[in-house]
Amino acid sequence: MEQLKETPLVGRHRALGALMAPFGGWEMPIQYEGILAEHRACREKSALFDICHMGEFRYKGDLVAGGLEDVFTFSVASIPVGRSRYGFLLNEQGGIVDDLIVFRIAEDEAMIVVNAATAPNDFSVIESRLPGSARFEDISAATGKLDLQGPMSRDVLLSLLGHEVAAIPYFRFIETDVLGKPAIVSRTGYTGELGYEIFLPAGKVDELWSTLLTYPSVKPAGLGARDLLRLEVGYSLYGNDLDETITPLEAGLDAFVNLDKQFVGRDALLAQKHAGLSRAKVAFKVGSRRSPRHYYEIWTGDARVGTVTSGAFSPMLGCGVGIGLVDPASARPGTALSIRHGNVAMDAVACTLPFFAGGSLRS
Repeated sequence: MEQLKETPLVGRHRALGALMAPFGGWEMPIQYEGILAEHRACREKSALFDICHMGEFRYKGDLVAGGLEDVFTFSVASIPVGRSRYGFLLNEQGGIVDDLIVFRIAEDEAMIVVNAATAPNDFSVIESRLPGSARFEDISAATGKLDLQGPMSRDVLLSLLGHEVAAIPYFRFIETDVLGKPAIVSRTGYTGELGYEIFLPAGKVDELWSTLLTYPSVKPAGLGARDLLRLEVGYSLYGNDLDETITPLEAGLDAFVNLDKQFVGRDALLAQKHAGLSRAKVAFKVGSRRSPRHYYEIWTGDARVGTVTSGAFSPMLGCGVGIGLVDPASARPGTALSIRHGNVAMDAVACTLPFFAGGSLRS
């Protein structure tokens, strides 16, 4: 059997009665009180997520001469200090090795945050593309990460950390002390709500978790609610909507690809763009409360045109929603679709993203 990794909070999760399950090689909490209750807490108040399973790498050296500038689909050197940027690490065929965020810590320093399941491979791939003498290290084991998300998250952190938090714009961060230790507080997240990601030494995560849960407006939330929250705003999930066989162009994420710079996979993307896509991302709403699921088939009329990559019932919309890959003509908004699996069939219609646009993200 696979030996699952555990975050520093595994004892806390069990004490709270969390349903635990494997995720990306880790034993993680799926839910506590329930997915819908935790979803509601995040949309209406604030929810606390243990995200210590994510990977973090540190790069220190000249960003251009050291090679980091040519690793990702975006420019690292053009990120102002104190800001972060989302994009991709690709293979030669343009497939997505991982989606990630780079934080510009200093003129000669960056932190790269990657997905848990792909972290070991990501580190090897990035390291192999760094010909310079820069220092590149995996700091995942020493780094803890908690996400506080929801419209009341700012009030909570203002009370705990002070007024400095109020001045953090979206996709920016500050370096500050949290519980007496150096930390990064970033205004980013995966829920479509106002929220913060807090990076601090792994040994302080337990204390911060306990402290945040003393606030009446904060509830613990598991990966089940997190997945539902991200789907409602149309965010992609690696391993479902993204993988090494899917390019950013097919995933509808070309806004995060700068084809004017060098990176591995660029030539493949240019060729794909020139030839035209054979499949494209589709977002759809189901005409009922039924939930489409990963790998359900997508049909138009009598033709199978693609596959669902993510799907669920949306509490905010009161219907099923999903994302998939289909032939480009079937991805056009307004196209009538049928979602099928065995004897199950549900009518759907292609639409634009996000499904839910009423969150507090830009508050």
